[in-house]
Parts: sequence; structure tokens; C-alpha cells
Amino acid sequence: MHKYEFAAPCHFGLEAVLKKEILELGYEISKVEDGRVTFFGDSGAICRANLFLRTVERVLLKVGEFHAETFDELFEGVRALPWEVYLPKDAKFWVAKASSVKSKLFSPSDIQRIVKKAVVEKMKEYYDIEWFKETGAAYPIRVFIMKDQALVTLDTSGESLHKRGYRTMSGLAPLSETLAAALLKLTPWNSDRVLVDPLCGSGTFPIEAAMMAARLAPGLNRGFTAKDWENVVSSKLWNQAADEARDLADMSVQTDIQGYDIDAAVLKVARENAKRAGVDHMIHFQQRSIEDLHHPKKYGFLIMNPPYGERMEEKENLPRLYRQIGEAYNRLDSWSMYLITSYEEAQRDIGLKADKNRKIYNGMLKTYFYQFMGPKPPKRGQKIHS
Repeated sequence: MHKYEFAAPCHFGLEAVLKKEILELGYEISKVEDGRVTFFGDSGAICRANLFLRTVERVLLKVGEFHAETFDELFEGVRALPWEVYLPKDAKFWVAKASSVKSKLFSPSDIQRIVKKAVVEKMKEYYDIEWFKETGAAYPIRVFIMKDQALVTLDTSGESLHKRGYRTMSGLAPLSETLAAALLKLTPWNSDRVLVDPLCGSGTFPIEAAMMAARLAPGLNRGFTAKDWENVVSSKLWNQAADEARDLADMSVQTDIQGYDIDAAVLKVARENAKRAGVDHMIHFQQRSIEDLHHPKKYGFLIMNPPYGERMEEKENLPRLYRQIGEAYNRLDSWSMYLITSYEEAQRDIGLKADKNRKIYNGMLKTYFYQFMGPKPPKRGQKIHS
């Protein structure tokens, strides 16, 4: 089976989480860069990576890489790539995205135009035809130029992989599904421990946690562009990957995951999202304010995405909200707390210094993932001293 190289973009600061996921799937890492992990795999990796990876934005099939400082070099570099391996005669192909950082070529629209022209010229040469109807499967091209080094890829995913298919509506400041999953993976939480999101909004943290607890593949209920690439990956491989995902899932797992919010309307959205994800039976949603947060169990986890103050109407309320978060956490015996925010005074208003603080870019927004570590629970059979 042919060996390919894939580029897997992720949130800046979470490359190590994605790298671990790829290794757990059994693939070889070739490079880790800011916001991207590159790995090797066969045709089946296209299916399995799209279905199983929780923290990746999309899976890109690498067509080639070369140095380009001029549009002539870009054109010749793209034309020299083996497009005939990937694009059938009737392929519908276009440059879906071009980006450039610290490079002499910096105009995305011009890069897109030159790349499309170069691919057309190569296809004309190979298929010996002058006009392409482009009535077949879609093959979106993505080009990244970093320090004059061009990476040319085909997008196997289509829509971004954070779109699991369960969230049709969201709250005011939703956290992407991929980012929520990555943050959960940065905690030591597992399905044996209680997890509460006291500001759950449309339910992303609880839903992603439930899917992880049930080992439910995040891509099982959505489509992918490469499903139509019969010349690259067979329908048999897609069916095998889907069967593997269904065999792995355990929807009967017992876990304690809760989501609270003061807004009844947004809780309705959260419940509907959880139902579409197939995990509504695993999550308890309740209308409750952060001031009323309490829990009888020990050694639980709080995880949340509180308001950042990006909107003017939020700013004046932030100190009070973060004080309430600190007070709620202090009432919980032996718990750990994790929160993501761009609010610079979060620790001051919470009243505690985080044990760990990780810088993560949520899109272009610099945020901090504050980690307040509670004690580890005693090992089974060990007595708990009161």
C-alpha cells in the first residue's frame, strides 16, 4: 500500500497533545512545528485520522514541498509535483486556501491563481487535453508558504474537523470541539472521576468528555471530502475504519459528567447537542449559578470556559465572576480546577495562583489555560483519613 505524508494542523500550543494522539493511532511522526504535526501513513490513515483524531483541525495529504521566492518558482514547483497520482481527469480542483508567513510571496489571491494555473498545465500535459470539465469528485488544494518554503496539500477532510455534526447552535462564546477535547486531554481526568462544567453554555466540554469516556470516534457522524477519492482510498477502507470505530465505542460506560448554566435557553441547546452526539444519557445538565456550585464527592474536576471580557458589556462583571469561581472552588474538597481565558487578572480575582499556566492560541486570541491541581485520590484499598 502506498505510503503518504500528512500534515495535521492544530491550535498553537497544543501540538504535543495531537502528536500523542497520532502516535496512539499507530502512525510515525515526521515533524512537529508550531500549529502543525506531520506524520506518515497509508491510504487507511486518511480514514482513521479523520474519524479518530479529536484535536486536529483537518487532515491534509502532502503533495509536495519546495522553496519559492518568486511566482515563477512557485509555478514551476507546483507543476513539477505528481498531480496525476491524485487527480483523475474529471477532478474538480481549486485552491481553497493559501497562506504566507515571513515570505517574499505574500498575496493569497495571487498564490491561489498561480497554483491553480500550474496544476492545470500539469494536468493538460499528462492527460493530453486542453479543457477540464471538473465534474468529478472535489479535491480542494491548500498551500502554506513559511519562510519561502511552500507546502502544497490536498484537504481530505472538507469541513473543519471541529464540526462533529452535533452542534447546530451554540452560545455567545463557544469553544471549538477540537480545542475542548485537547484541553480535556491536558488534564488527568478519566471516566472514573466526576467532571463539572459550571459555565457549560452549549455543552461542548461535557459532550466532548462523554464522547471520550465512551470512546466514541468524533468523526463517525460526518462526511469527508476524501470519501469520494476512489483513486486514492477505497470505500472498503472507509467501511473498515467505521466498523473499527463502532466496535471501539462503549455507550454503556458509567461516568459522572455534569453541566450547569444560569441560562435556561442555552441549556436547552446543550441538551439537544448532547442528544445529537448520542451522549445525552451520560450528562446531567442543570440550571444553576456558579454561586450555588457544590458537590458531595471528593477528587472531582472543574473545567470551564468563562467569559473573557471581549465584549464591553462583560468587562465590568469579570472581577465579580472570577471571585465567584474562586469561592466555588474553595468550597469543593480535594477538587482540581481548569479554566481557559484571555482575562489577564484571572488569578488575582480567583484568589489563587495556578499550579500550571499554559499559553494557547484560540484562533488569533492569546489565552491561558490555568490548572489548579488538587490532591490525587487514594489508591483503591487505601483508607481516606478525615
